[in-house]
Amino acid sequence: MAEQVVIQETKEIPPQAEKPKRASPKRRASKKADKTIVVKSKRKTTVARAYVKPGKGIIRINGRNINSLEFAAARNLIMEAVAISEIAKEQLKKTDIQVNVRGGGVSSQIQATRGVIARALVAMSKSDALKGEYLDYDRSLMVDDPRRVEPKKFKGPKARARFQTSYR
Repeated sequence: MAEQVVIQETKEIPPQAEKPKRASPKRRASKKADKTIVVKSKRKTTVARAYVKPGKGIIRINGRNINSLEFAAARNLIMEAVAISEIAKEQLKKTDIQVNVRGGGVSSQIQATRGVIARALVAMSKSDALKGEYLDYDRSLMVDDPRRVEPKKFKGPKARARFQTSYR
């Protein structure tokens, strides 16, 4: 038997016009991130990160406006970083600050937040005078607290305390 070979005709496909490339999400994000400054501050086990960009002077903490904080004392402590200097007040009018705080207790979060806001204002203004004013007023605004909890040792309930001995 003779084998039949079938030859199919192939139609030539016209080349498609190249589509213009769209900017990838990473590329779009990098354009926005050019003007954003990220600053970090720590207090005990609390970490606060601030994302600073040009804006209208809005401060948000964990997505909430600073004016919506329940405790007035907490709000006053945080805003103390702005109230210290005229340079800081002027700089805040031109910037928006988004703060994310995680870990620790309430007081520790407040102290880390005020520190990160102070650092953010110094980073945006690039002013040594503002940094000097913060260091003179309260060094903890610009410098992290290096103290950490000491680990517990054996033979005791805490790091340094020892179990009480009884002789009878």
